Parts: sequence; C-alpha cells; structure tokens
Amino acid sequence: MKVKILRQKHPHAEPYWQCFDYDGDRNASVAAVLDNINYRDDITDSDGNPTERISWECSCLQGMCGGCAMVINKMPVLACDTFVKDLKGDTITIEPLHKFPVICDLVVDRGIIQENLKKIDAFIGKYHQGPEKDHELEYRIGRCLKCGLCLEACPNYVKGEDFFGPLFANDSYFVASRSDGDKATIKKNYNDHFAKGCSKSLACMRVCPVNIPTLASMAKMNRGIRDHYD
Repeated sequence: MKVKILRQKHPHAEPYWQCFDYDGDRNASVAAVLDNINYRDDITDSDGNPTERISWECSCLQGMCGGCAMVINKMPVLACDTFVKDLKGDTITIEPLHKFPVICDLVVDRGIIQENLKKIDAFIGKYHQGPEKDHELEYRIGRCLKCGLCLEACPNYVKGEDFFGPLFANDSYFVASRSDGDKATIKKNYNDHFAKGCSKSLACMRVCPVNIPTLASMAKMNRGIRDHYD
C-alpha cells in the first residue's frame, strides 16, 4: 500500500505531500502504520529519498486520549481506532486536522478548545448533585476527549470565531446540570456561542469516537434557554 501524508516542517512552512510504502499487516491500525514507518533508522519515501520521522501525537493508543486525531481518507478519525482493512483502495491519505494550527506534520495546536471554555468560565464551581435520571447522559458527556474531531466535521465551526462548536454544547449542559453557579449566564453563553450558530447537521455525532449524544444535550439546553428567555 501507499501511505500519502501531508507534511509541514514547522508552523510557518509550506505543507507538502510525501508518499511512503507499507507492506505490513492489513489488520493494523493507522497508528501502527505510522509507527511502522517511523521505526526504521533510515527512513526513505516511496522514491527512495531519505527523510525525517513523521511527527504525530499519541498517548493511550486505545481510543481514550484523543491525541491521534487526524484526517484519514478525508474523514476526521482517531488513528488508533482506524484500521487498514476497513479503508478502501490501495492508498491511505493522512492529513492533520484542518481547523487547528499545524505545529509539525500531523501535530496541531488544539489549545483554542480550552481557551474558549476559559473565556466564559465554563467550569463547575460549587458542586451540585443533579437528578438521578440525568446521570447517564452526564456520564457520557464526561467521556469527551476534547480531540477536536467534532469541530473538524462541523460545517459551522471556524477557528477564531464566536461559534464554539458541539463540545461546548455538551460542556454547557454538564456545567449547568452539576454547578450551583449562575445558570442564567451559562444559558446566555450557550445561546451566544452555540445555539445561534448551529445548523443541526449532526456531523459531530457521526464522527465522535465515544458516541456522545450531543443532540440530547442540545435539547435540554434549548429547552432551558426557551424557559429562561420567554
């Protein structure tokens, strides 16, 4: 197989495509393919040109950290949870997430996710025990990896703008449910930074690696906003 990777040496460098050969196990994950390429002491591309190791991020390699989020064959996915045997064709195309600044190769800066949460203080202050019927949804929301795949897939999210994306909707519900803080402010921030800009494409739910039911969070928050502003 051919592994075609969009590379970039540093944040201000021009990106370029480089192709590598892979003849290993088809049951392997794309993360394992990247490891296979990097394992060699003298790395060469498909044309025999020597090159540097591919920069990419990982931690758990079990779909639990979100570090290996990237675009594989035009789909935003986790490399550790995407397997060669499930990909069509004889070429794997790998790109960094497009909606975050590139640091090097497949490594991007996702700091804006936390910065947006800090802007509106979207954190639990004094803890409040929510009703038991909401515990399952809260637990599922709490599994969010902050990997950025939902933002990559969202047609409404553009870096640097006021729409904070699907993960903000989930965090807003979680904070509103579990915090004794100012719920009116939480709901207003949700309205300003999510509800006004969401077109309900639900692409976020299709790419979420832990299957967070964002639509449920939206329904609960929208109902709360309507009650608050009516």
